[in-house]
Amino acid sequence: MRYAYYPGCSLHSTARDYNLSTLAVCKQLGIELVEIPDWNCCGATSAHALNRDLSIALPLRNLAIAETMGLDVIAPCAACFNRMKSSNVAVNENPELLARMSDLIGMPYSGKIKVLPLLAVINEIGTETIREHVKRPLENLKVAPYYGCLLVRPPETTEFDDPEDPQSLDNLITALGAEVVNWPYKTECCGAGLSISKTEVVLKLTHDILSMAKRAGANCLATACPLCQSNLDLRQSDVEKAYGEKYGLPAFYFTQLMGIAFGLPGASLGLDKLMVSPEQVLTTGVRG
Repeated sequence: MRYAYYPGCSLHSTARDYNLSTLAVCKQLGIELVEIPDWNCCGATSAHALNRDLSIALPLRNLAIAETMGLDVIAPCAACFNRMKSSNVAVNENPELLARMSDLIGMPYSGKIKVLPLLAVINEIGTETIREHVKRPLENLKVAPYYGCLLVRPPETTEFDDPEDPQSLDNLITALGAEVVNWPYKTECCGAGLSISKTEVVLKLTHDILSMAKRAGANCLATACPLCQSNLDLRQSDVEKAYGEKYGLPAFYFTQLMGIAFGLPGASLGLDKLMVSPEQVLTTGVRG
């Protein structure tokens, strides 16, 4: 399996642990990732609210470069995936727009490249293959799978999993030997796009998610979105102060949980970059 790899701005900066763990587990599974050369920011979180042409052209340029590589694209970041898929759908539904955008980015594009979230590729590999790679089952880990809002919505664009009750991350966590917590907030928005302009709103939304996960019995969360992970992890102490509630919930990228279960070294998964220490849950929750 060989794909063009779009890390986006987050995986090269604030979410380097997502990038590290993605590369590590893909290597274990025989998934070859070829980073798109000279890629640019896809404009996620802001471009689509300011300039429609720019919101389409920015991700489309990356897809056009990937097309010259002859490879479909994996975008691990849920926001990047959403914007790239939205751009691809828009030009495929409108030939005039495709021609205009191709002129704008200065290179031809057919619209035939597929854009996939990493979780979809892992899902395609199958849980049986995942189980074959597990060396340290995540026993006693009670994981709240958090998809966020951009990975599965809008369904006519993302074309991935059930928008109301997605299961791909649930199935993966089960294959890793952990217990999946059944909870109602797996696709609730954390307000990541408002982190700077409406911080109080984000604190409330993040509190609701963390509090519900705790009440459901989770001892950690798993996510596929750098923006969500930042709110759940980096902002967790601020939420605790604001609402007087202690959570103590590590927020892993799902690739970090895969790497732990595969027996990969913590340094190769960026575990030291988590703000809420996972040491206690991993000490009691991982066998081997």
